[in-house]
Amino acid sequence: SGVCNALSLEIKVSPKVRAFVGEQALLKCSFRSSSPITESLLVDWTYRPLTGGQMETIFHYRSVPHPTTGGRFKDRIIWVGNVANGDASIAIQSPELSDNGTFICSVKNPPDVYHNIPQTVLLVTERGLAFQLSSAALLSILVFLPSALVVVLLLVRMGRKFRVLKEKGKCGYKKSSIEVSDEPEHPDRAGCGGKLKEWCLNCLDTDEEDPY
Repeated sequence: SGVCNALSLEIKVSPKVRAFVGEQALLKCSFRSSSPITESLLVDWTYRPLTGGQMETIFHYRSVPHPTTGGRFKDRIIWVGNVANGDASIAIQSPELSDNGTFICSVKNPPDVYHNIPQTVLLVTERGLAFQLSSAALLSILVFLPSALVVVLLLVRMGRKFRVLKEKGKCGYKKSSIEVSDEPEHPDRAGCGGKLKEWCLNCLDTDEEDPY
C-alpha cells in the first residue's frame, strides 16, 4: 500500500514539439497527484542537447517561478503553468536551432515524490524549411507534372518552327510554282505601276510647247 501511494504522481508531456526560429515554443507538462497541492510542490525542468552532454536545470518552481540565471536559456524561459490545475508548462522565447534537445519535466508534491520520467524532444527549424507536402499534394504533383512537361515541350517546338519559317521568309525564300500559283494576285501593285508608266508617257508625248 505504501509503494502504491508513493507512485501515485503521474506526469504527462508532449513527446515531440516542433517550433520555428524566433517564435515562442510551448513545452506542455501536466501532472496528477493523489496528495493535495501545497507550497512544498516542486517543479524542475532540465535540458540536454541533441548532440549529447550532461543534463542542466533551466527552470525551478517552488511557490514562485525561478528561471535560470545563466546558460543558453537565460532570460528566455517563461512560466505559463498553474500548479493548482496540475499544469507545469513553460515557454521558450525566441528559440534557436541550437536549442534542439531533450527536455524533462519533474514534479514533486510531498509525500508524492516518485513518478514516471517522460521526455519532450524539441525540434526548432526555419519556417521556410519546415514546409511539408501532404500526400494529396504530392499525388497531384506526380499526376500533373508529366502532362505539364509535355505541353511545355510542344509549345517550345512550335515556337522554334515558327521562327524558322519567319527567318526563311526574310531571307527571300523561293516558293515553288504551285505555291506561287496558289497565291492571290495583287491588282493594287499592278495598277500603281501601270498608272506611273502611263503618267511618264504622257509627259513625254505632250504636244504642248514650252514658252520662250
